[in-house]
Amino acid sequence: MEVEDLGHHISRRFNEDLEDVRSKVLAMGGLAERQLELAIQALTSGDSELGLKVAHDDYKVNRMEVDIDEACSRILATRSPAAGDLRLIVAIIKTITDLERIGDEAEKIGSLAARLAAVERPANNYGELRNLSVHVSSMINGCLDAFARLDVERALEVVKSDEIVDQEYEAIYRQGITFMMEDPRHIGRVMDCTWVARALERIGDHAKNICEYVIYMVHGKDIRHCGLENLEAEVKSAANSNTAAN
Repeated sequence: MEVEDLGHHISRRFNEDLEDVRSKVLAMGGLAERQLELAIQALTSGDSELGLKVAHDDYKVNRMEVDIDEACSRILATRSPAAGDLRLIVAIIKTITDLERIGDEAEKIGSLAARLAAVERPANNYGELRNLSVHVSSMINGCLDAFARLDVERALEVVKSDEIVDQEYEAIYRQGITFMMEDPRHIGRVMDCTWVARALERIGDHAKNICEYVIYMVHGKDIRHCGLENLEAEVKSAANSNTAAN
């Protein structure tokens, strides 16, 4: 095999390795997304068995994180990636940490759903939590879509939508405090509902983080601490810099 052919072969294998890791990240994200969906289903249907199953199956998400992390370590050790490829690996390692934590929060919701199945459901059947979960699920779907397509515009949409999730969580929290003061008999149920809302809010934060990693992958710009009001300006500046460099 000539040197030029060898170089092409190595480059092709490297690209295949990177694509394989990206595919595994998306599969892990799909599993975490499904875990959340089942956890909310367990909550609203009063299905304690399903809630416990969601909690038990968290090990599957954890196992995928370990597998992807090991694959990234092998690539770093054997390929010595640089520039955009290195950013991709770094972003993947960060992304799987957030996906694993989404799995943890889904596990928590599953456990709480199993406990809440033993008490009387409210008249609206946890309507506020269902609405919040719809927004959070949309954020997960959006962050995975942005990751798959390296779509900065989609990532920005998800980052900005986290503000809606935060507002809904605050409203549920305040409502819970008021309800406990008015009717102390339901303190246990309301506290558990508040913990569910808190878990959903954290899942939104993790989806937002993943979108920030997408922006980092594409533009090499860390926008984690620039503030929402400066977000689009920072991304536009990074895009212009990349265009000028090319």
